[in-house]
Amino acid sequence: MNIFQLQESAWQRLQGRRAQLPHALLLIGQRGVGKFELARAFAAGLLCEAPGMDGHACGQCSACNWLGQGNHPDFRLVQPAAMSDEEAEADEETGKKKPSQQITIDQVRGLDDFLHVGTHRQGVRIVLLHPAEAMNRNTANALLKSLEEPRPDTLFLLVSSEADRLLPTIRSRCQTVEVPLPSPQAATAWLAAQKVSDGGRWLALAGGAPRLAAELAGSGQRSLLDALLGQLQKGRQLDPIAAAALIEKTLKADKSGALTMKRTVEWLQKWSADLALVAEGLPPRYFQDDGATIGQLAASSSTIKIINFNRLLIKFKAQSEHPLNLRLVLEELFFAYRALY
Repeated sequence: MNIFQLQESAWQRLQGRRAQLPHALLLIGQRGVGKFELARAFAAGLLCEAPGMDGHACGQCSACNWLGQGNHPDFRLVQPAAMSDEEAEADEETGKKKPSQQITIDQVRGLDDFLHVGTHRQGVRIVLLHPAEAMNRNTANALLKSLEEPRPDTLFLLVSSEADRLLPTIRSRCQTVEVPLPSPQAATAWLAAQKVSDGGRWLALAGGAPRLAAELAGSGQRSLLDALLGQLQKGRQLDPIAAAALIEKTLKADKSGALTMKRTVEWLQKWSADLALVAEGLPPRYFQDDGATIGQLAASSSTIKIINFNRLLIKFKAQSEHPLNLRLVLEELFFAYRALY
């Protein structure tokens, strides 16, 4: 089973646009549901010289070979430098500044020449921008100029897991395609086909998103989760100083780049969300195997305290890309967490 079988309805909605392409499509949905794969496959099908009846690229023609090699003249992928493995590794090896997590204004302005010359294959010209929420206001405004004055035979494909962060003017100039969560049964079967062990647990931790579940299961997240849960389960007995030291050590020991302060805050947000659900008499959504512990902790706190802690986590997540002092930030977080009880 491939990701397209999980998202057959979204794929068919995309195919419905082929006959009369808009100038911009925005694929939205929860992170890890396959939006980027759908967008990339849709672009490949449009550029292919002999697409199948289902709209998928043939994978054999010159256009498909060029796209696979990353040098199709009518296709541009715009994404943060940090998402390019080669660039990130090169910067790490040479000691250069850490690659940007943002889509920069120079990247968007760099599309001008591409957009203002004729297509090389007398077909469609495609810009795939992912993730769209990685643009700051200046970058988004630079893109808006291209969306407001669309060039003929040009398609912008925007992919976003946080569409509420996009400028309203950007969203209003795109046709939206929602990519939903697949059913738990289908997602679990897909994870099993990908050889993901304990797929049900990872699917719950990923909020039902199968691609994210597979990513988490294969990225060393278990070491961070085990360390973090061991501390969170202590409730009022938690030692914030010791907890901060342990999590800092865990993050710094990771060489893959998968374990970050941002990911730590995201796990805290999910734990806190489950506390809030259980406090209101509902079952946990993410940490389903820890329901009994969460129930005991929720009983010694209150909904208003948990809500306030959630607000604090939102602030910390916004700052998590560049924490001034990792240990101090972690200590502040854990002191705030202990104060829940």
